[in-house]
This record gives sequence, C-alpha cells and structure tokens, in this order.
Amino acid sequence: MNATTVALLKRVSTATLTTQLFKRGLRNVFMQGVRPLGGLAENLVGPAYTLRNIPAREDIDRVEGFANPEHPQRKAVENAPAGHVMVIDCRGDPRVASAGEILATRLMVRGAAGLVSDGGLRDSASIAAMAMPVFCSGPSAPLNLVQHHAVDINVPIACGGVAVYPGDMIVGDADGVVVVPAHLADEIAVEGAAQEEMEAFLLTRIQQGATLPGTYPPNEATRAAYAAWKAGRS
Repeated sequence: MNATTVALLKRVSTATLTTQLFKRGLRNVFMQGVRPLGGLAENLVGPAYTLRNIPAREDIDRVEGFANPEHPQRKAVENAPAGHVMVIDCRGDPRVASAGEILATRLMVRGAAGLVSDGGLRDSASIAAMAMPVFCSGPSAPLNLVQHHAVDINVPIACGGVAVYPGDMIVGDADGVVVVPAHLADEIAVEGAAQEEMEAFLLTRIQQGATLPGTYPPNEATRAAYAAWKAGRS
C-alpha cells in the first residue's frame, strides 16, 4: 500500500475517480445503494479485504454457530488487516444487518480503515458516531443469519453491483464508494489530484462569469491561464 497514493486519494472525490476510470474504459466502478452511515471527516481509503455471503439456510444458520472461532464472519473481523477496508457482499439485500456495533468496534480497534457493505447494519446510530468510516445500504435490525450465510474470506466478490478483488483500492466520500483496480491506483491518484486542481481553477472562472464553451472543457487559452495561475501559486 503506497502511502502517497493513500494520501492523495483521501482528497480526491469519487466523482473525479469515476471520470479517471471512465477514460480508461472502466464504467462499472461505483457501488449502487451504498452510502455513508455517518459523517465523514475525510475520504475512506484502503485496500479491500472481502467477505462473501450466500443466502442463509435455516438448518445451518443458528446463533450457536457464532461461538465457533472459525465462523467466517467472526474470523474475517478478527483477522482484518490494519489499514484495509472490510467489504461485505450481501447480494445487495438490505433486509438484515451484515454487522453491528460490536463487530464494527472490533474492526476499528484492529486498525481497519473502514467498513463497506451492500447490506444493512444494526446499531446504526452508534456506528454512525464512530470515527471509522462506514458505508452500507442503511439501518436494519435483524441479525445476518436471517438472510446471510458467510462462506468466503478475501476472495473476489460483488458489492453494490461492482466486482471487488482483494487489494483493490476502496474510496468512499459523501457520494458513495468507488472501486479502483489495484494496478491502477497509483496513477489514478496522481491524475485525479491533477484533475481536481485544474477543476478548482475552472470553477473559479465559472464563478466569475466565464461561459462553459472554452472553459469546461478548457481550450488552449484557458489552459495557458491555468498554467500561469498554477505557477503563481507555486
């Protein structure tokens, strides 16, 4: 995990990242139905550490199973690497919780960068108040066993309709969550930061009355003005 990349991605919006990924031919990168549960001091950023669920079955999914330290949900939480984002595949089913306050707290204590689920979360008010960024489909009180059977840890999954491979860079802000393929993360972070710097200049021009043609996207004259503006800031 490149510290410079992480630092850059903490200040690049998911809107910018989707544009950068679109330029590289990647269109399905923004999770659907997944939003921040609480406020965000900064972007959620970290490599993906995944958990996959399949539909529950009543003869197997019982509360007593949680006592087994090998239970995949509990094992995943207990072994989540520091700095990573736990991403839970709930098949987009919001009817039940995929975790609650105790599991989220354990993740935070272990140093996880955050939690993302395309299912619900219980104890939502308490989790929303945590310092750790959390994204989900919304609050839901019933326990996971009603609908989910955890089966695989750190394998490719789907979350919010997007493919997530272990190690992919997860970035979340007020708009939602973007998945950046691991091999593109470094260049996307650099070019995304450059795009945002340019757009900060363009926004100032628009606020001052400039028209969209020639400004957004910028023509040669606007690019020259931007270069001068940037040099002046340096």
